[in-house]
Amino acid sequence: MAEQATEHMFVSASPARCYAVSADIARYPSWAADIKAVTVDETDDRGRPRLVTFRAAAFGRSTSYTLSYDYSGAPDVLAWVQTEGDITNKLDGSYVFTATADGGTEVTYHLEVELKVPLPGFIKMRAQSRIMAIALRDLKARAESAA
Repeated sequence: MAEQATEHMFVSASPARCYAVSADIARYPSWAADIKAVTVDETDDRGRPRLVTFRAAAFGRSTSYTLSYDYSGAPDVLAWVQTEGDITNKLDGSYVFTATADGGTEVTYHLEVELKVPLPGFIKMRAQSRIMAIALRDLKARAESAA
């Protein structure tokens, strides 16, 4: 059974900037702490990464998974579903970018995870908390930087 989590963070950058950072998937290893390598396996007709294989740190080891990206909600939503994974059956999620009155963005991050091997609840909760915190914290830092 898949575990689901949703978190929100306010970012002092426009929704367009937040979307641009999140959609620049090939650069994730330069700013997303646990992403070690990204391989764009396939692009869509607009040159955007459609099928992407990641190598990431997880549970004190390296894990690999492939995500298929959906740009149908762009630039308000960036969504993905897992097509392959060595320790996960499901790693589906999305970023949703909503403009705030002050010119910033509320970023909502939703993730559904199903592991291939059952783990104790406290370990799953710790891993989920780390994934969510890093995904939002690192996106915020990157979007608010001048880079």
